[in-house]
Order: sequence, then C-alpha cells, then structure tokens
Amino acid sequence: MICLRPAIAGSALVCSCLFVAWSGAPGGAEPARTSDPLPAAEAVMAKVATNQDQAEAERAHYVYVQHAKMVSRRGDHVMCEEITDYRITPSSDGSHAELLKLDGRQLENHKYLAYNALPPGESSPKKEEDSDSISVTIKDDSLDRDLVENMRSNLIHDKSKDGISAHLFPLTSKDQADYVFHMVGRERMNGRDVYHISFRPMDKDDFGWNGDAYIDTTAYQPVLVTTGMARKIPFAVRTFLGTNLPGLGFTVTYAPQPDGVWFPVSFSTEFKIHVLFFFHREIILDAQNQEFEKTHVTSEIVGEATPVEQKEP
Repeated sequence: MICLRPAIAGSALVCSCLFVAWSGAPGGAEPARTSDPLPAAEAVMAKVATNQDQAEAERAHYVYVQHAKMVSRRGDHVMCEEITDYRITPSSDGSHAELLKLDGRQLENHKYLAYNALPPGESSPKKEEDSDSISVTIKDDSLDRDLVENMRSNLIHDKSKDGISAHLFPLTSKDQADYVFHMVGRERMNGRDVYHISFRPMDKDDFGWNGDAYIDTTAYQPVLVTTGMARKIPFAVRTFLGTNLPGLGFTVTYAPQPDGVWFPVSFSTEFKIHVLFFFHREIILDAQNQEFEKTHVTSEIVGEATPVEQKEP
C-alpha cells in the first residue's frame, strides 16, 4: 500500500491515504471457446509469480522512454496539465528517470501559463527509508502543478524497473503470499487466451488491494491487471481528516518484447480528490512505455535525445 500525504502551506491542507477501491472488469474481454478444465487459481498464480520474479531481473537490461500525461481538473476546467517524456534507465536500486521533454500549462488568473521545465531544486518527493508514505509540501501559488508532479513521481517514478509503482500489482511471489485468488474463467483479451483470476487480501480487514488479473494461458504472464483498495477508508476517518477519494482505480497492460520478456506497456488511472471539504480535483494519468532498447550494461544510456534542464525557463 502506498500513501501520499500532501500538505499545503498557508492552507493547512493535509491529504492522507490516497488509495481507495475500483476493480471493474475492463471492456473488450470475451469468453474463450474451449472445453478444457480450468486449473486452480493458485497453480496459475504460482507460475505467474515465478515468471514475474524472473522478469524483474530481466527488465534491468532495458532502457526505454515513458510518455505520460498528467492532468488536474476542477470541474470542467483543466487546472494543470503536463505531458512528459522520460528515459528510464536501470540502476542498482531500481531505475533512473531522466527528463527528455516537458510541455506544461497551468491556469493562473483565468489564463494558461505555459512552461517546459521542472522547478529548480528538488523536483520530486523522496520516500523515507522503510516508509510507505510520502510527505509533500505544496505551495498555494502552484498547488495544481505540485500535485501533478508529485502524483507522477509517486505512481510511475517509484524506483521501479517497470516504470510504474511496484506496490499496486501483487504478482511477485513475495506479494502473492498475502493474497487469496479465485478462478473466474477463461476469456479472450488482446488477441490472447487468458485466465481471468480475481484476488483480494488474505486478511479481510487489510487495506491491501483487490482486483482482477488476466493471465496468458500459455506464457503464464499478465496481459492486463486492475487493482483497487480492498476496503474503503472508514467513514469516521474520512470525516476526521476531511479526505475522500471516490472512483480511484489502476489499470496496467503488459506485452512481450521480441526476446520474450514481458513488460508493462501502458498504465492509467482516473480518480477524484476531496480534501477538507473545500478542495476538489479530478486526477488523470495515462502513461505508455515505448522505444525499448536492450543493453547488457545497466548504466548504459541509449538514444540521442537531450535532457531538459531542471530549472524554470
């Protein structure tokens, strides 16, 4: 579980525990036509765990570009929008994200102010050691921009080799130990035969993830996974903190590379933030991993793009 605790200086705005539930099955899936008996969900996920553990190591040999769009909206108005290209390079502790391009706009005094660089100084929040939360200070004059940039850092630049937060999808052997799986059936998705498997935390009182995994029946790799919070934030807590996040959900799509290594290729979410009964925003994230290049040295950088300077124009 990941929590984000933004604080807004001068407004005493505190947002705690950002992840609530959504686990609707995606459109486009259809029942697969076969009479073969269905395997046990635990047997399928055990093979997935083995493959995911191996894939984590193999992904360390890939450099790729992540194209992402982050939007903060208030009603019908776009308050801030950033489109970024990052080059993701493997490192000893996960990955390094290097900004290649940024196109941003922020609404100020009923006009959009365009920008193409990150603010000077610390451009993204850092996790404290052994902590599942992040504290972020957001200034009044740049609230939506700080929110967009911090949410991007938390969700897709979380030191994961995958380019998405590693804590949202419990597929590795370590994460699966805390979950219960149920075989829903066999379906067709993205041109592949898949097992549809639902999951939830083993402890029903846990605030972990529930959702649906669509597993390739031959490769035993995820084709698509959706997750959401297994339990809603208690009403008393929402009332005390003044925080609610209706409609939050995550969807990630996987596809194989030419050498057979499966990689997340798209990641999306759309949800609302209600804080202290007066701050209301809709957050939209759409990210794609592309331009994959395999390298035998984890520190090697592939490509000719020039990174953007980390300062205001």
